[in-house]
Amino acid sequence: MEIIEREISRVILKAIEYYSVICVTGPRQSGKSTLIKHLFSDYDIFSLEDLDVRNYAENDPVGFLNQTENGIILDEVQRVPSLFSYIQGIVDNNPKRKFILSGSSNFQVMKNITQSLAGRVALFELLPMSYNEAADIYTKDTSLDEILFNGLYPAVCAKKNIPEMLYPFYVKTYLEKDVRELLQVKDIMQFNTFLKLCAGRIGSVFNASQLANEVGVTANTITSWLSILQTSYIVYLLPPYHDNFGKRLIKSPKLYFCDTGLACYLLNIETTSQLSRDKLRGALFENFVVSEFIKHRLNQGKEPHLYFYRDSNQNEIDLLSLEEGELSAFEIKSSMTYNSVFEKTLKKTAFLIKQPVSHKTVIYAGTMENTVSDIKLINYKHLF
Repeated sequence: MEIIEREISRVILKAIEYYSVICVTGPRQSGKSTLIKHLFSDYDIFSLEDLDVRNYAENDPVGFLNQTENGIILDEVQRVPSLFSYIQGIVDNNPKRKFILSGSSNFQVMKNITQSLAGRVALFELLPMSYNEAADIYTKDTSLDEILFNGLYPAVCAKKNIPEMLYPFYVKTYLEKDVRELLQVKDIMQFNTFLKLCAGRIGSVFNASQLANEVGVTANTITSWLSILQTSYIVYLLPPYHDNFGKRLIKSPKLYFCDTGLACYLLNIETTSQLSRDKLRGALFENFVVSEFIKHRLNQGKEPHLYFYRDSNQNEIDLLSLEEGELSAFEIKSSMTYNSVFEKTLKKTAFLIKQPVSHKTVIYAGTMENTVSDIKLINYKHLF
C-alpha cells in the first residue's frame, strides 16, 4: 500500500529520541493511525475502540501494558483514561519503554495528559492533509473549486472515498457519536442545525447570542457545543490580534472549519459548479488558506500563532502570522484577477499595528505573481 508522506513525520521521529511518550491527536479520519503505524512499524498496536482490547486494558492495565517489551501504540487511548497513570509509572521506572498514543478527542486526551503525563510526553496535532502533501494528487490542472469541494481528508486525497460519500457518513457516524458521548445532547437535530449555521458563518466573528436565538437554545449551550467542535477538530477559532495581549483574550474570534470539504457538505453544496456560484465561495477560499497556515505550523510541531485584525473603522487584515518574532500580514482573495484594491489595508499596517510588519502578501487564485515590491502577490499553491 502506497503511503502519502506526512510533513509532521520528521518532528515526531525527532521527538521520540527525547520522549518516552508521543501523543498524536486530531480529527477522526485525519490519518493518525496510518501515520503512527508507518513511522513505528515494529511497535505492537492495540486499538481501544475494540471492545475486547478495551476490557483487557480496563480490567488488568498492568498486564495489558506489560504484555510486550516492544514499543506500544495505543489507538483511541482516551477510551481508557486509567491507562495514563500506569504509563506514567512504567516510563518513570524505565525511560527506554516507548508508548505512542493517539486520540480523536483533544479535551479528554489533554485532561489525562495534564494529570498524569505532564513533562513526559511530546504532543502533536495532525489535521487533514496540507495542499503540499496532496500536490501529487491535486495536479496543476485541478481547479480551485475541486480542491475546496473535495477537501483534504486522506481518504478523499488517496481516492479511497469520494466527498459525496465521506462527509455525510462522517457527520452521522463520528460527529454525532462524539457529541452524544461528550455532551449528552438530547436533540441531535438542534445540534445539526447549529453545525450548519456555523458553516454559514465561515470567516465571520463568532457571536454565541445570535446563534442561540436562531437555534433556540441558551448562549451557554452554544458555547458548550462550540467547545466540542473545537476539541473534535471540526472548527478552528482564529483569535483577534491586539498589541495588548490581554485584549486578545477577551475579543471574539473568527470561525473556520478544519476542512472545506466538510464545510461544503454542511452548506448543502453538492457539486463544484454549484460551489463556483455560491456566495460563500470567497469565505471557503479564505478558510482553505487559513487552514493551510495552521497545518504548516502544526506540522512543524509549533503553535499556530495566527490572528486576524479588525478595528472599529472597519479596517481588516485577514491573517496575521507571528513567526520567530516577526509579524506578517496577508490579504486573501478568491479572485483570479488582480486588483490594486487588494492592497488597500496592507498599505496601512504601519498605522494600524504598533509592532512592525515584516512581510505583506496578497494571496489569490490568479497566476501572475510579484515578489519584488513591498507587497508580494502570490498564488495559493505557492504558500510554502
